[in-house]
Amino acid sequence: MHVICDAFDIPRGTFYNHVLRNKKDNTWYAKRREELRLRIQEIYDESNQIFGAAKIAAVMKSEGFKVSNEMVRTLMRDMGLVSIRQSAKKLYEDEGRKYKNHLNQEFDVNKPNEVWVSDVTYFKYGENAYYICVIIDLFSRMVVGYKIGKTNSTQLVKSTFQIAYKARQPDSSLIFHTDRGGNYRSKTMNDYMRSLHITHSFSRAHVPYDNSVMESFFSSMKREELYRTKYRSESDFRSAVDKYIIFYNTKRPHKKLQYKTPEQKEEEYALKDADLYGACR
Repeated sequence: MHVICDAFDIPRGTFYNHVLRNKKDNTWYAKRREELRLRIQEIYDESNQIFGAAKIAAVMKSEGFKVSNEMVRTLMRDMGLVSIRQSAKKLYEDEGRKYKNHLNQEFDVNKPNEVWVSDVTYFKYGENAYYICVIIDLFSRMVVGYKIGKTNSTQLVKSTFQIAYKARQPDSSLIFHTDRGGNYRSKTMNDYMRSLHITHSFSRAHVPYDNSVMESFFSSMKREELYRTKYRSESDFRSAVDKYIIFYNTKRPHKKLQYKTPEQKEEEYALKDADLYGACR
């Protein structure tokens, strides 16, 4: 390549910038990276978050993936994945200072729009992975926003939050609790939360119990719907998610809510609030 560049009087930097731009704009390249990200996440979870880039790359190479340690390391950095072996104590302390946990597993709240929790899960249909971002109001366990995307990105979680925010119109006392995935920790998301004066709370690193309400919801959705159904198309899958969330909000009783549905819990609060307002007048 250097000889060819010299022969045509083209600066090497120009050639490599051209190659890089083509890679970024190449649909096949983006799809391949997404496939690698999916397998990296699976291996990372299967190792109980122990494996770093080198070990994950070794596993992938044994499976036939053409990857380098540096590629896996870059993708892991983008995904917010860190081996717990790498300076675990320092990471824990540094992350704790930067990404504060305001919720501290206090899942009982007094009113709607006081605390929302969110997470992203993935579901594989055919050869494609779909990422489902969901936001739940802790008071009633109601799903207040959700969206399905083909990449686990900042855009996915931000647009899901915008759906919930437009529908619910919470005030600035809202706490939004999530894990520490790169999509939630991004500058774009951080700036957006600040613009709305909303407190962003983060789970501690490697402590899934800090967001157990979301873990429970995804477990229920998968066991009660996604794992039980053979979908005929992407449209069929998306429609099934829509129907399940309507069922979850309006028909499915929750033990935590004294076997009321989320909709009934919110209606009960609205009636009490109206009675209190009338008494004050």
